[in-house]
Amino acid sequence: MAPAADVYIQATDTDPDIQAQAVIEEAHRKVLEGLAALTGSEPAAETGTAFAGQLRDLLTATDQTLYAAASGAAETRLLVRALRAAADAIGRHADSLTAASDGGEHSGAAVRVLEGMLTVHFGMERAVLLPALAALPGVDLSALVGDFTTVLEGGRLEDPAIVDVREIPHGQRHPRIFTRFARLAAEESFVLVNNHDPKPLRREFEATHSGRFTWEYVESGPERWQVRITRVR
Repeated sequence: MAPAADVYIQATDTDPDIQAQAVIEEAHRKVLEGLAALTGSEPAAETGTAFAGQLRDLLTATDQTLYAAASGAAETRLLVRALRAAADAIGRHADSLTAASDGGEHSGAAVRVLEGMLTVHFGMERAVLLPALAALPGVDLSALVGDFTTVLEGGRLEDPAIVDVREIPHGQRHPRIFTRFARLAAEESFVLVNNHDPKPLRREFEATHSGRFTWEYVESGPERWQVRITRVR
C-alpha cells in the first residue's frame, strides 16, 4: 500500500502537480501586485527598484528551473525558445520603466504595457508550459517547483560538479542535464558520466544552445563515458 502522503486524486487540490501550479500562480500574482503599486498616487523610486528586483528574481528562477528542464525536449524546445525571447523583452521593458521618472503619464503608459506583456507571458507559462512539463518523462513538476521557490527566495541549489546519469532511466536523463547546464555561469562546467556515447544529447545541445557550450570527452568507453560540458557565454 502506498504511503498516505503519496495518495491523491488527480486534478484536485491533493494532486502535487496542481499544488505546484498554485505556487507558480501565486508568484505571478505577487509580481503583478508589485507592478500595480507603481501606478499609485505617489509612487516612490524605491517602489520601482523593489519591483525590478522582484521581477528579475522571478525571471531568473523560472529560467533556471522550469525553462531549463523543458529546453532539451523536442516537444517543448520551441516553446521555451519563445518564452525566453519574451522574458528578455519583458526584462528590457522593465529596465526602461524603472529608469524613467515615476508617476508621469509616460510611466503610467509603460506600466500598462508591461502589465499586458506579463499577463500574456504568465498565462502561457501556466496554461502551456506547466502541463507540458508535467507530461515530460523524467520531470517531477513538484520537485522542480520546489527548486523554483528556492531560487526565487535567494537560495542556492545543489550544483554537482559531476552528473552521473547511469542509474537513471534513459527517458529521464536529459531534463536533469539541461537543468544543470542552465545553472552554469560563463566558463563554468560539469562532467557528465554516462554508460554510452551521449551523441544524441550533443545534438540536442546544438539545437538548444548552439555556440554557447563546449563538449570535451574525458573518457570514451567502452563501459563509461565522461564529457566535460562548459558554458562559454
